[in-house]
Amino acid sequence: MTLQTDFRNAMAQLGSAVSVITTDGPAGKFGFTASAVCSVTDQPPTLLVCMNRNSFANDHFKQNGALCVNVLSGEHQDLSGVFANANLRSEQRFLHDNWQVMASGAPVLSSSVASFDCVIDTCHEVGSHTVFYCQVQAIRVSEQPRGLVYFNRRYHTIGDDVEV
Repeated sequence: MTLQTDFRNAMAQLGSAVSVITTDGPAGKFGFTASAVCSVTDQPPTLLVCMNRNSFANDHFKQNGALCVNVLSGEHQDLSGVFANANLRSEQRFLHDNWQVMASGAPVLSSSVASFDCVIDTCHEVGSHTVFYCQVQAIRVSEQPRGLVYFNRRYHTIGDDVEV
């Protein structure tokens, strides 16, 4: 095995929330599924979002300068697949579920567990990915008790019924 294979296998053991990352603006409306999202700081509230540099939407996110992190619930597994499907055109993706907008103009999933509406502050190219540092402009949290996580290359639903 190579170090890259070992790294991927080890990272599969690091469970992550599943989100649909969206943008809209002069470059158009786009979205993709991501599990590489994390908090950076709360002063000011900032998130880190990673996206493959070869993604069809990468330049569009940079041009729009805004994005929304829509944290998916356990019932959104199919929606995750829709936004991960490279064979669907952008407008086809947004035909699924209900969408609104907040401060940045990026699409906000009405039924998300939480949505972080952001402006992109800085981006860095690291290896195969672009790392977006995003300042949060608005937040919406639902009462949805069950989140969708990706662990060991499979989806799992977690919620307040899970004991730690």
